Amino acid sequence: MTYGHETPVRVGVFGLLGSGNLGNDGSLEAVLGYLRAEHPEAVVDALCGGPEVVAARYGIPATRLHWYRGEYRTASRAGAVAAKGLGKLVDAVRTAAWVRRHDVVIVPGMGVLEATLPLRPWGFPYSLFLLCASGRLFGTRVALVSVGAAAIGNRPTRALVRWSARLATYRSYRDAPSRDAMRAMGVDTARDEVYPDLAFSLPTPSAGAPSGPAGPPGPVCVGVMAFHGGNDDRARAEEIHRRYLDGTIRFVRALVEEGRPVRLLTGDRVDAPVVAAIVDAVDSPLVTAAETSSLADLMKEMAAVDTAVAVRYHNLISALKVGTPVLALSYAAKSDALMARMGLAAYCHPAREVDADRLLEQFRALEKRSAELRQTLAEQNRAAVRHLEHQFTALTTALFPAADHTHALRETP
Repeated sequence: MTYGHETPVRVGVFGLLGSGNLGNDGSLEAVLGYLRAEHPEAVVDALCGGPEVVAARYGIPATRLHWYRGEYRTASRAGAVAAKGLGKLVDAVRTAAWVRRHDVVIVPGMGVLEATLPLRPWGFPYSLFLLCASGRLFGTRVALVSVGAAAIGNRPTRALVRWSARLATYRSYRDAPSRDAMRAMGVDTARDEVYPDLAFSLPTPSAGAPSGPAGPPGPVCVGVMAFHGGNDDRARAEEIHRRYLDGTIRFVRALVEEGRPVRLLTGDRVDAPVVAAIVDAVDSPLVTAAETSSLADLMKEMAAVDTAVAVRYHNLISALKVGTPVLALSYAAKSDALMARMGLAAYCHPAREVDADRLLEQFRALEKRSAELRQTLAEQNRAAVRHLEHQFTALTTALFPAADHTHALRETP
């Protein structure tokens, strides 16, 4: 696929990729799969948080998102504050130069238009605004593909997110509440579509055979998270974290007392201390921690158990994708919307107010309907794959008009 007769299309992928978040990397993997299948001659590179990881794992050139390497450390000394401020100016130039070298830039999935976890306006929202503004300035098509969005209270963050969305060439959302949130923030969403999360287009590992009703209690995956609430919860972040951790420990301990093996999963490297705290508190050989480095690893772990409980969004997706009934510890509307879409709306529990007794009650109700829910998930997964095929067709039409035109000519009798 080329523009004109000689020059291959130059495609950039952008985001906090290769930074330790397995969900973000899974979204990247899905987009790279689409590009390699539908636009194999495209020249692809990345501007991302972890360029070394992205280059090694996915075989594409990658550039560091931020000039200042201490971007995500709190700056307290005068020198660090000055370096961070200078970095913002340098990043404006670096981002513009990178965007200008591309015909198309894709932001693959991720919650790039939300602040459901703690977020500063001059962090990623500023980076995304630089990307979208540069795209508009240089005529580079920027696509926000199956992204998450949510209403944002902080004014600077809301303004940067709103303008980023307005300046993008193409937008689609991973759920209806995301589109509704952007409409409420003043973005014209009349032509924006809703599709499943990109991870549903990834290959599905084979599932293990679930334990029968007469068999011994099967293993349970419990996905954990360094959860402290969202942007609006900063004043009580430690209280929220303590309540979440204490409730989760009580839940895991109850499973262990029933003789259930528990496999702890993370979705980001920042979750490791939570795993350690649960292992120490429960102190049982039945509790083990999985070593995962990709969304595929998460899916394999989820496929090997009867049931799961998870808080991180892409831990939920991993369970749903492999057809394992899962109970969501929900911290944002995106989790509720995902569970409703997959037919498990009744199995959500608030992550900010974990009640171990109520959680156990919901978990047992989930297990009683396990066989029925597995059938429901199989049907919903097939529908999600079909829907994402439409998404990729629409993406080609929006971003690769030369390729789309060539395809049309080939089909003309």
